[in-house]
Amino acid sequence: MSAPLTLPRLAWGDPSARRRALLVHGLGSSGALMWRIGVGLADAGWHAEAVDLRGHGSAPRALDYRLTAYAADLAETRPEGGGPWDLVVGHSLGGAASVLAAADRPDWTRRLVLVDPGIVVMQRDAEIVRSSQERAFADNRIAVVREEHPNWHPHDLELKIDAVARASRWAVEQTSVQNRPWDVRDAAARLTVPTHVLGADPKVYSLFTGATAEAVLAANRLITMSIVEGAGHSPHRDEPDATLAQLFAALGD
Repeated sequence: MSAPLTLPRLAWGDPSARRRALLVHGLGSSGALMWRIGVGLADAGWHAEAVDLRGHGSAPRALDYRLTAYAADLAETRPEGGGPWDLVVGHSLGGAASVLAAADRPDWTRRLVLVDPGIVVMQRDAEIVRSSQERAFADNRIAVVREEHPNWHPHDLELKIDAVARASRWAVEQTSVQNRPWDVRDAAARLTVPTHVLGADPKVYSLFTGATAEAVLAANRLITMSIVEGAGHSPHRDEPDATLAQLFAALGD
């Protein structure tokens, strides 16, 4: 097992706030792209921090891009002063790594919210992800991103360009290569904290859906799920208001 890396952070909200959240982005993305959730939590009185995962953004580069390595970095990422996070929100890759971290370190967080998490990535989805990443690196212009995502906020368009420019293409490629099979269902079954999945709309595109989602939910009564209608794989960018509403409903706020 490779040594954990120290991950850079961004923050929203009062550092002295009682409730503290960690936001974990997806493959080829960055902590900054979790801004909509960070702002929403800060406005609700939370202190939220987002990390750049290894090989992404300003984070250190490494050779190991297994999900277990991503999870080890997260498990060592704690609020200032130590103790558990009150909430961890993980999107896609970040969701899978957060599941592993929470399953292996039950004292890491009190609650999980997973945004269209990559619990299992089968061959079809792996090809879709690979093709999407290749397109992003091949033509990283804002006009291309806007054409594919015309409803995204200007911040998301700008930050997506920045995330691709600062991510290691090799790290992104190796994340797929080194995780065959990509499957954290066993860890999901071992979770001991309340966990809610904000699912993407299968009519648009979802990683976590169908029989796989049903089996994961059935295997652990602590895992619940809602669907953000009209949202693809990035609900916090496609339908931010509905995503935040479902997030706060899951938290009981």
